[in-house]
Amino acid sequence: MEYTIIHSKPEPAASKPAPQGQAFSWPCRIYYEDTDMSGVVYHAGYLRFFERARTEWLRAKGGQQAALKDELGIVFAVRHMKIDFVKPARIDDLIDVTVAVANAGRVSFTLDQSALRGGELIAAASVKVACLNAATFAPVPIPGLLLENIHA
Repeated sequence: MEYTIIHSKPEPAASKPAPQGQAFSWPCRIYYEDTDMSGVVYHAGYLRFFERARTEWLRAKGGQQAALKDELGIVFAVRHMKIDFVKPARIDDLIDVTVAVANAGRVSFTLDQSALRGGELIAAASVKVACLNAATFAPVPIPGLLLENIHA
């Protein structure tokens, strides 16, 4: 059997740590599994995109989640999220999911996130994340160096 590629889009680039004062950006391709029967991204899909971008942002800040849990006994959990769905994303779209610190305290931080297609806003979220003891799920302070990196 022979297949012909009719159209192909470039592969997403690797995540890019942001220069000081700019948002971290994580590229994401929209796949069939991300869409609903109308061919657009199902609303819950944005939760996955935002989560993955936050994970890569945290990794870029020096916080690999498995190591934080295993070595420091902490985990991060979403405490509150507000999402605004602006425009639909469709299969094969390449979007950039951004993460920017809105504010950071000792035990939690709030991030502004956006999903952009070609620079055009398609979804935006405000996400409050808390640092928790991995065993008890009680709030605990964010480790010093990681908190410094979050502020940077």
